[in-house]
Amino acid sequence: MNDEGEKKLPDEPADIEPLDGAEVEFLTEPGPAPPADGDKSAGGEAEALGQARPGKAKARKKAHEAHPHGEAKELRHEVERLRKALRELEEREAAAEAEAAAREKEAAEYKDKFLRLAAEMDNLRKRLEREKSEFFQYALADLLREILQVVDNFERALKAGDETGGSSLREGVELILKQLLDLLRKQGVVPIVREDRRFDPEVHQAVLTEESAEVGEAVVGEEMQRGFLLNDRLLRPALVKVLLPKKD
Repeated sequence: MNDEGEKKLPDEPADIEPLDGAEVEFLTEPGPAPPADGDKSAGGEAEALGQARPGKAKARKKAHEAHPHGEAKELRHEVERLRKALRELEEREAAAEAEAAAREKEAAEYKDKFLRLAAEMDNLRKRLEREKSEFFQYALADLLREILQVVDNFERALKAGDETGGSSLREGVELILKQLLDLLRKQGVVPIVREDRRFDPEVHQAVLTEESAEVGEAVVGEEMQRGFLLNDRLLRPALVKVLLPKKD
């Protein structure tokens, strides 16, 4: 048989470089022992080469398949993580929109309440001003009606004095004065009275002063105009003449 017609096998098989991260496993099958040094021939080399090829081919295939599988797994994890993050963002956005809508509704309710209260306060202010004006106009109506009765009595007293020649005029005037004082007392107005006659600057106003050896302190010598209290508050001070201790 012609040697040129046969394929010439390479002296050495190509080295297999595994991919990064791949595990390489060389599988060998048991075979006949290599021939002695003196018996080496082309046929022996081919047989040995044929026995070594199956293990290297399997290693190459395993290295090729292992790396893409790891990348696909990492990609799936990354996609799942991104989907989860996207869902969280969508949930947060929905919650924020719901909260914003609730706040907007609450603000609208507060605005409506404020406008209603403002309108009510304005109506109340106008009503109080109207009632206040009416109160000041008619608050003294009852008092004035009673004072008119005193005026009627004065007119009767003057008329009676003209008819009787003035003999009963004083008596009528005294009765009218008593009636008027009773009317004032009903309204809380009472005259200022100091039994000890001691001068009190809070209720007395000194118009005249006079020194006297008969007094040891300032006293009221004469009341020139009576003072009055309204519900225990000074309504009008009494105008008095004050007697002072005589200086040595």
